[in-house]
Amino acid sequence: MVLRACLGWECLAHASVRRGVAVRDAPKDHLAGVAHDAEGNLESEAHELAEIVSSNLKRLRRSRGHSLERLANLAGVSRAMLSQIELGRSVPTISLLWKVARALNVPFSALTSPSTGSGTVVMRSKNAKILTSADGSFTSRALFPFEAERRVEFYKLTLAAQSQENAGAHAAGTIENLTVVVGDVEIEVNGSVYSLHADDSIIFQADVPHIYRNPGHVMAIMYLVMTYVETV
Repeated sequence: MVLRACLGWECLAHASVRRGVAVRDAPKDHLAGVAHDAEGNLESEAHELAEIVSSNLKRLRRSRGHSLERLANLAGVSRAMLSQIELGRSVPTISLLWKVARALNVPFSALTSPSTGSGTVVMRSKNAKILTSADGSFTSRALFPFEAERRVEFYKLTLAAQSQENAGAHAAGTIENLTVVVGDVEIEVNGSVYSLHADDSIIFQADVPHIYRNPGHVMAIMYLVMTYVETV
């Protein structure tokens, strides 16, 4: 998946929720990057996400017997930052969430998705939580809730024109299967670059660093299926 570290602190206080942070309402025209008008709604969404991440992080950390100090060291983040997230006082960026997910060896959505239980689940576009990169050029919307027994995630991604996202290696055996819907995308894996156009697909091992690049002049829209091998 796609994560680029942001500059400075990788947690954003609720009071500063605006463009380029970790979460916002789903835009009505499906092209992420359209600013939302009501800052109050943004803060409400950020607060909701912070609570979900807080609960999931605490449960997963404790189930693995990690102290805050140990998990912070494994993830390469500060203990104070991790503590603020676990207390629900800060909204983490995509980059930081990926670091923590890798340290816990769980899928990304294990941290960001509420428990859905069994049965049919409808995920309304108007209720979607959209994660963004620090500069707002990349967005990720989960289309598939976390289910430990299936170990599969489904995302809608957007990448702004003339933008690039660098992704770190995921857990061993992780596979990404990506389809471009709109625009042109380049995927770089192990130094090899693969050019994709609308309706093209690619499948590759994502347990090595990889890059998503949009060389075109329109926003690229992609759908991504991530499959994990390791069990939680």
